[in-house]
Amino acid sequence: MPTRDASAEIGTPAVPAEPVVGEKSMATLSQLRVGVKLFVFHAASGEHRLAEILSITTRNDSPRYYVHYNEFNKRLDEWVTPDRLDLTREVEWPRPEKPAKKDQKKGKASKADGAATPSAPSRSQKRPKDSRNRRRSTVGPDDAMVIQTENIGGDAMSPEGDIEEDEAEVEVSGKRDKGPNGEFRQPEGFSKENEIEKLRTSGSMTQSAHEISRVRNLSKLQMGRFELEPWYFSPYPVEYTEEEVVYICEFCLSYYGSPRRFERHRSKCTLLHPPGNEIYRDANVSFFEIDGRRQRTWCRNLCLLSKCFLDHKTLYYDVDPFLFYCMVTRDEYGCHLIGYFSKEKESAEGYNVACILTLPQYQRHGYGKLLIAFSYELSKREGKLGSPEKPLSDLGLLSYRAYWQDTIVDLLLDVKGEITIDELASMSAMTTQDVIHTLQNLNMLKYYKGQHVIVLTDAILAQKERQRERQKVKGYRKLEPDNLQWKPPVFSAVSRTWNW
Repeated sequence: MPTRDASAEIGTPAVPAEPVVGEKSMATLSQLRVGVKLFVFHAASGEHRLAEILSITTRNDSPRYYVHYNEFNKRLDEWVTPDRLDLTREVEWPRPEKPAKKDQKKGKASKADGAATPSAPSRSQKRPKDSRNRRRSTVGPDDAMVIQTENIGGDAMSPEGDIEEDEAEVEVSGKRDKGPNGEFRQPEGFSKENEIEKLRTSGSMTQSAHEISRVRNLSKLQMGRFELEPWYFSPYPVEYTEEEVVYICEFCLSYYGSPRRFERHRSKCTLLHPPGNEIYRDANVSFFEIDGRRQRTWCRNLCLLSKCFLDHKTLYYDVDPFLFYCMVTRDEYGCHLIGYFSKEKESAEGYNVACILTLPQYQRHGYGKLLIAFSYELSKREGKLGSPEKPLSDLGLLSYRAYWQDTIVDLLLDVKGEITIDELASMSAMTTQDVIHTLQNLNMLKYYKGQHVIVLTDAILAQKERQRERQKVKGYRKLEPDNLQWKPPVFSAVSRTWNW
């Protein structure tokens, strides 16, 4: 027989049931928790959008909610106040994770006995099947007529077919332990839950490229005359997460939580440029080379700042094995940091860039492409072929694809006669794999009459002409190799390793 509600028989009101997990219902502020999806007012678009609550905290006796907007980039996540939450609509309650899947994953991991994750293939898997690619490829004025004009695709292209000039943002894959077959393994004693908790509370630096806090911990940064809004989490000391604004000295990169402390520092700070050797100067910018072993504090501060704008950058407290190349602009007040890239003193894989970033206030001005060009100019002086550390971030991939395309197309337009892929790589200081990747991505590598031919299609030529017209209007930033005063540094075995 069906049971009856005893409370209804005696006339007492029934207690409302708890919200069913995974279903939609109305909610109050006190019922909201992490994982709930609801509509939040998005100031940039001026309308309410579906968002997920990632974290809840209390500031000045008022709750704050850190939300991620559905189908929006992670860098647009933000802290919101209760008045921006739309509780007149139903909210979606989070579903619990199925423990069975976790057990299956743990079982697979134990069987692998420290094997690599699917996102980290071994070196042998990364190599292309045909690494020779040494067939003679001809490029001439008639080759573009061999195959009909085709639309060139790829992420580096805008809807009109033009190159997107996104600034460089490259993630660091980090230095992880390797297994016997070259695969990457997590450090011993690593725990996902403990790592994320440590990131959010203590501000410790992560030792894994895969475990990154989802919650941005700083509200605003004041750097020189610019006020910046961080995009991602950065492990600054936990006491700075309670400040509305963190003040950063644009010369020594020291950070302060109060304007008075920052003003006292500025009255005493005598640094007017990055603490290294100036190796390049032209009418617009200068480059400084900084040794992470000699300038540890400055380089660590630079890593903390860059993590605010790089999603998957892995930070290490020891910066000794890296060189930092910083691009600055000069005025009567000193040298102001535009961006930088770091480079291992000795890279077994031949990488010429470990991490690269243009600060947000200088993006969309061509500085990112200038940083990439400078890294390849150093590779030319070293007599090596260089490539950025993989995997690239989304914006980093766009920036590098745009640079690779510009470089290869310019070389093909300048060269008369025959040229091989190896010769293209040698002239540009790019690796053969990057050259082939670019040609295939742009659909410029064709098989014609028994040989591979590089085809400059009408679409590529028309796109190049439009780019030149834009450069005439907006200007074009270009390196002058003769202004580079630099020789490849030589380091002892001690200075190339971690100072542990």
